[in-house]
Order: sequence, then structure tokens, then C-alpha cells
Amino acid sequence: MRAAVQQIPNLLTLARILLVPVVGIYIWRREYIYAAAWFAIAGITDALDGWLARKLGASSRFGLFADPIADKILLSTMFVVLAIDRVLPWWFSGLVLGRDLVILLMALVGLAFTKHRGFPPSVWGKLSTLVQILYLLMLLLNHGGLDARGIEIDIEKVLYWAVIGLTVWSGLHYMSVALKLLRGTATNAPAGSIDAVPIGE
Repeated sequence: MRAAVQQIPNLLTLARILLVPVVGIYIWRREYIYAAAWFAIAGITDALDGWLARKLGASSRFGLFADPIADKILLSTMFVVLAIDRVLPWWFSGLVLGRDLVILLMALVGLAFTKHRGFPPSVWGKLSTLVQILYLLMLLLNHGGLDARGIEIDIEKVLYWAVIGLTVWSGLHYMSVALKLLRGTATNAPAGSIDAVPIGE
């Protein structure tokens, strides 16, 4: 029974991956409120799986690898579909996707040329992911008719610029970490540590 309970975080991660096509289809059909609702549910699973893994003592290597990958799949799909639908400019989506591609390439270089087998997430990376989720949710709600842009502070615009700033800053931070790893001067998690993930956040 306990073994089954400990699989709940992993099941939530898998559920987030399964929700990707659901959110994508609703965006494609321009049913933004439904897309926002399912995207919010996916975001809740992101918060719950990590919390439950710690609470239940159920951290696993699968979860550490699958959780950031699920986030990347969900967010990348969102940015691509919204760019295709011309809700977002391609340069904006390309900036976010480009940062993730750079992180992936740096992780592969690290695997090839260093003894490190993990690429630990940073505070900036986690914050960047959180702000992306909040921005996309606000964007979907606004396009779905729940327009919050008429208030004194345009929250969507604030989050828009926050996404740009954090994407650039976290990307530069990861590049700095990668260069230190390649020079053998980093003091991050040792090779094979379960506290590290392969592609950051």
C-alpha cells in the first residue's frame, strides 16, 4: 500500500504530460477559458508532485528527470501553439524556447566532457518557470474574455516583461554554471547525485 501511495507524485507528473495535448487543442480551437482551466490544473500538478514527493519521502530518480521534462513539454507546447495562433510573437516564444535549447545543449556538453551527471536547477530557473506559468495563464484568461487589462496595473504586461527578463537572466546564469563545470571549478552536486536534474528548470 505504501509503495502505491509513493507513486502518486510520479502519476501527477505523468498526468501533466497527458494534459499537454488537451491544452494545445483548446488553444488551437481558440477556446481560451477551457485552455486556461486545464493549464491551471496542470500547474497545480506541478506544485503538488514535488510537495508530495517530499511529504511522502517518495523522491525517485524517475521523478527528478520526468518533472522538469514535463514542465518543458507543457510550456514549450504552449509557446509554440500560441505563436502559431499569433497570440504571441514568434521572437518572444523563440526567446523562451531558445533558452531551453541552450540549457539542453549545455547539459549534453557536460555529460560528454565532465564527470557531472546532473544539471541542478537554480532559483532563477525555477522563478522563470513560475512566471512563465502565471503569464500564460493570465494571457489565456484575457483572450478568453476575462479581461484584467483595464485595471490600474496591467498584470499581463508586467508578467510579459518579467518573462523576458528572467529568461535572459536565468539563461546567462546557466551558461555561467556550465562554463564553471567545464573548467572543473564548480562546487555543485557530485556526479550521479539524486539532487540534480539533467536539464535545469
